[in-house]
Amino acid sequence: MKIAIIGGGISGLTTAFYIKRAKPEWEVSVFEKDKELGGKMKTVNIEGFLFEEGSNGFLSNKPDTLDLVEQSDCSDILLRSSDDARIRFIFTDKLYTLPESPGAFLKTPLLSLKGKLRVAMEYFIAPKKDDSDETLQSFGYRRVGQEMTDVFLDAMVAGIYASTPDKISVNAAFPAVVKLEKEYGGLFRGMLAKRKKDAGPGGVLMSFKGGVSSFIQRLSKVYDIDILKDITIDKIEKEGTKFRVFGENVDMSFDKIVLSTEAFESARILGDFNQELISRLNDIEYSPISIVGLGYDKLEHDLKGFGLLCTTSAKKEILGVLWDSSIFFDRAPTGKKSLRVMIGGQRNPNLAIKSDE
Repeated sequence: MKIAIIGGGISGLTTAFYIKRAKPEWEVSVFEKDKELGGKMKTVNIEGFLFEEGSNGFLSNKPDTLDLVEQSDCSDILLRSSDDARIRFIFTDKLYTLPESPGAFLKTPLLSLKGKLRVAMEYFIAPKKDDSDETLQSFGYRRVGQEMTDVFLDAMVAGIYASTPDKISVNAAFPAVVKLEKEYGGLFRGMLAKRKKDAGPGGVLMSFKGGVSSFIQRLSKVYDIDILKDITIDKIEKEGTKFRVFGENVDMSFDKIVLSTEAFESARILGDFNQELISRLNDIEYSPISIVGLGYDKLEHDLKGFGLLCTTSAKKEILGVLWDSSIFFDRAPTGKKSLRVMIGGQRNPNLAIKSDE
């Protein structure tokens, strides 16, 4: 069996890893258009500062990711985030500490008394009766009120998906939240029931020593996988029971093809292969985002915390700022500090595609 995986990001490499783990005798080829593997998981080293181009890690309560790390013998490079990273901030008209306990929530100036009372009323709100799709904004307004949605949920979805509550499906993006309402009748009811049932702690942010690229490099070398970098695949054609892959200096035949590229890139590669599939792929909207890394020899701010997220009402040109050197100790040289600024998303998509200058 010969398999081609187009796209050498984390999805493509993970697919290759598990195929070879299950079927060592199968031939697996990974095609990557860039000169380096990793896709959106890449670490850039600039004068000793380590900047992630995309994600800086994963939560430890995601068993699939931890299983992959363990099965690929990469546990030795796991890096736990600093305890200071548990402190988070929201920027509205100024910087506020994100409340982490019921007591802190009652005292926070982020919501008015009316807004807090509306959140408390969630316990008595009847659950939705059907399984129809719903935006996060609609879900939030219905269950916890407009204030809570426009501050907390708005900032949260900007940080996770670079989107806005009115443009994201709560069913697709936060299925566990929808499940709480469906199974227990509400969020508070569900959280209380789950707390009694499972008192275990939530996930901790994890990364890798030397940045996420160190994991990508290790993962790609566990098994004998044919990795072809700096190659753009132009199209795929079906020939009987086989598939032919064409690209720059590439004309190869495979039994199976796995596309692990962005939806719009997959649509381009498929050409006229399947018009309905291509149309569906092109309908998938992406949130453009740019990351600006800043390294400092000296910075007066102690940067004690994870960073800050801005609400839409703040009307800032950024989504948020991650205090990288406080999250993972090796992101900046000793005595120095680093930040990453997130720009664009659904709020300001045009800002993300401007030139570096």
